[in-house]
Amino acid sequence: MIEFTTWDIIRNLLLATRWTVLLSLVSFVGGGTAGLLLLFLRISKRKALRGFARYYIELFQGTPLLMQLFIAFFGLGLFGIDVPAWLAAGLALILWTASFLAEIWRGCVEAVAKGQWEASASLGMGRFQQMRYIILPQALKVAIPPTVGFSVQVVKGTALTSIIGFVELSKAGTVVTNATFQPFTIYGLVALIYFALCWPLSKSSQILERKLNVAHRNH
Repeated sequence: MIEFTTWDIIRNLLLATRWTVLLSLVSFVGGGTAGLLLLFLRISKRKALRGFARYYIELFQGTPLLMQLFIAFFGLGLFGIDVPAWLAAGLALILWTASFLAEIWRGCVEAVAKGQWEASASLGMGRFQQMRYIILPQALKVAIPPTVGFSVQVVKGTALTSIIGFVELSKAGTVVTNATFQPFTIYGLVALIYFALCWPLSKSSQILERKLNVAHRNH
């Protein structure tokens, strides 16, 4: 049996943490981009586009992320397509993240007073111009805290990708545990690393929400 020192254990977990952080960033940026597109579809004047966005959101919010990962990884394999674990993990998390961010942002857009829509329409602005110059800048202030807060869920969601073989923090914890037979120590360190990743995001969300609420009341 290979002997692992404390430093070996920590080093292996930190190396795997890089992939957790990278997957979280890819999922959040990709999901944010797709979520913005979904937002425009969700508030479109065309019923078909609104319906597509609504059913997409309900599908991905209403099914477990674990099942979505299985489908992304094993589903295409049924057609003879070999999907790497990192690609399946990234795709599933992007689609899942997009559904939640789109709905969060829709609520923020709807929080903008209807008079802003009417005023911008009276200036001859089209739908895209209204969103770009009038609505989104105001909705952004409301959207920042819940968006930052949701990023915590994305980081924690990456742990589920271990089930399809993607080697991130939780998967590395399992591998090192099997090699060292020290589950309490290993998973304790894994929990501490997740806490170190998520706590600053949670705290930032609370601070931003408090500051923006104060600014809103003063305004």
